[in-house]
Parts: sequence; structure tokens; C-alpha cells
Amino acid sequence: MIFPMLLLGLGLVLILAEILFPSFGILSVLATVAVVVSVALAFQESTSAGLVFLVATAILVPLVIVGGFRIFPKSPVGKHMVLDGLSFDSQAGVDQTLTELLGQRGTLDADCRPAGIARFDGRRIDVVTRGEWVTAGTQIEVIEVQGNRVIIRGLADPPAQAT
Repeated sequence: MIFPMLLLGLGLVLILAEILFPSFGILSVLATVAVVVSVALAFQESTSAGLVFLVATAILVPLVIVGGFRIFPKSPVGKHMVLDGLSFDSQAGVDQTLTELLGQRGTLDADCRPAGIARFDGRRIDVVTRGEWVTAGTQIEVIEVQGNRVIIRGLADPPAQAT
């Protein structure tokens, strides 16, 4: 029973090695052979031992794969392949001048249903409402700014259009 356990362990190590040091499938093939042979040898011992190995394989292989992908960015190869990128806390993609609009009033240039365009001191800004439909020409006020999202509310109905 020791040999099937060693082969299963070897197969799991080879799976992890394939993730951390890509070998274009060579290590994957060796890992598959080791895991399949370990399960086959366990079934030769007894049916219950084979079933235990089969269940262990069904649980351990996905765990090793997920764990490997979690540690891959920290591996020597992964450090060169995975970019750091921006985090969700980064403000690099946020227009900081939009926060100055909080509380300002402007005019809606295009209907908001719920997204539209408004004008604040001659500056056109993409805006959204909290879900209500606001028609063009309505006076609006900025009630919230979330990143690049400017949330407005209508203050009054637009002037009646002569037809």
C-alpha cells in the first residue's frame, strides 16, 4: 500500500511542478500516469482501498491545482509572467476633478434613463440617476460621486417646449 501512496504523492507534486514551471505538458503527462497507476494499484490491493484512492484523487487534484494557481504569481516564472496591475484601491483610473462636482448644480443636456449627459459650468459630464428618468433641460444637482460615476437628481421639470 506504500507504493500507491508514493505514486499519488508524486503525481500531486508533478501537477504542482507543471503549474509553477510550465513544461508544455510533459510533467502533466507524467502526473497523470502516476495518479492513474496509483489508483489502479490501490484497486489491486482491494476494492475499498481503490475507492479511497479514487475519492482522495478527486479531492486532492483540484486542491493542488487551485493552490498552484494561487502561488504561481509568487514563483520565479510567475513573477515574469503576471503583471501587478492596478488594485481596486488604486486611484489611477479615477478623474479626481469629479469629486469637486459634489453638490454643484447644472443642466441636463440629454435624457437620463438612467444615464445621460449634463453640463456644469460649460463642462460636459456623463451622469447617472438613482434609477429615475430625468428629461433633458432639467436642472440637476450632484448628490454623490463614486470613482468616475457622477450620480445626480433632478431639481425641477424642464421648461415646456412650444410646439
